[in-house]
Amino acid sequence: MSRKYDHLSDVETFVTVVERGSLTAAAVALSTTPSVISRALARLEARLGTQLLRRTTRSLGLTDAGRLYLEQTRAALALIDDAERAVQAEGGDVTGRIRISAPTTYGHYRLPALLQRFAERYPAVRVDLNISNRNVDLAAENFDFAIRQGVLKDSGMIARKLEDARLVLVCAPAYARRKGLPRNLEELARHDCLTFLLPSTGRAFPWQLMQDGEELDWPPESALQVTDDALGTVSLAEAGLGICQTFRFIVQDRIDRGVLLEVLPELQGRARPFSLIYTPQRRMTAAARALLASFLGQA
Repeated sequence: MSRKYDHLSDVETFVTVVERGSLTAAAVALSTTPSVISRALARLEARLGTQLLRRTTRSLGLTDAGRLYLEQTRAALALIDDAERAVQAEGGDVTGRIRISAPTTYGHYRLPALLQRFAERYPAVRVDLNISNRNVDLAAENFDFAIRQGVLKDSGMIARKLEDARLVLVCAPAYARRKGLPRNLEELARHDCLTFLLPSTGRAFPWQLMQDGEELDWPPESALQVTDDALGTVSLAEAGLGICQTFRFIVQDRIDRGVLLEVLPELQGRARPFSLIYTPQRRMTAAARALLASFLGQA
C-alpha cells in the first residue's frame, strides 16, 4: 500500500521554487541541486496531471492551475507549521535551527551577550551565525534574520530596533602626545582622521557629530583609509595612527583602561540604530519566534 502523502516533500519544493523565484535559489534554500529540484517538480506535475509552472531559461511563471495549487498548499503547510508550534509550546522545549547574519561591529561586541541569554533558555536550538559586512539576501540565502545598522530604506523587510548605539571619537595616548588633542572642529580638520570608505559609493563615511545642539555630518579626511571592515579604524587608532569615530560599546573598555582617549566630547552625543530585520513572507518557526522575543527583551 502506497502512502497517501509521500509527495509532501515535492509540494514543499514547489512552494520554495515560487517563493525564491528560481530553481537555483530554491536549491540553495533546500540544500540540494537544481536538477533534484527539477525532478521533484516533474514528479508533482505528473502526479497532478497538469502543468504548474512555465519554465524558460530566463523566467519562471505560474499557470492558472499552479496559482490555485500554490494558494491551497501554502495554507496546508501553514497548518502543519501551526500544529508543530502548538506541540512544541505544549512540551515546553523549543528546537530547530536559526540562521543570522550580523556586521562585524555588532557580531563581535554586542551579539555574544544576546546569544548567551538565548542559549541558556533554549539550549536545543542550533544557531548558525554569519559575521560579515556584506548585506546578505535573506530570502535567496535562507537567513531567518539579519542585523543592520543605520536608518533602513523601505525594502519590504520588517525591522525591529535593538538599540540606539552612541558614537564616540577616540585616539591613542601616543597619538595625543605626538600631535596634541584638537580643541574644536577647525583643529580636528588638521588631524589624521581615520576614514572608512562606504563599499556602495567608495566615499568616506561622514562622522556624525553635534555642534551647538545641532546634528552635523562632518567629512573626515586622511591619507589612511579603510574599506570593508569599520573595525579597522579602531585598530589603527589604537596603534597611534590617528583619530577615529566608532561606537562607544566597542571602545568603552579600552577607554576605561586608558588604552584610548576620548576626543572632543562636546561634539559627541549622536547615535546610530541597530535593527533586527526579517522578511514578512518567511513563516516563523517556534525557534525564530523565541529568538526574536529574547533579543527584544520580551522573553
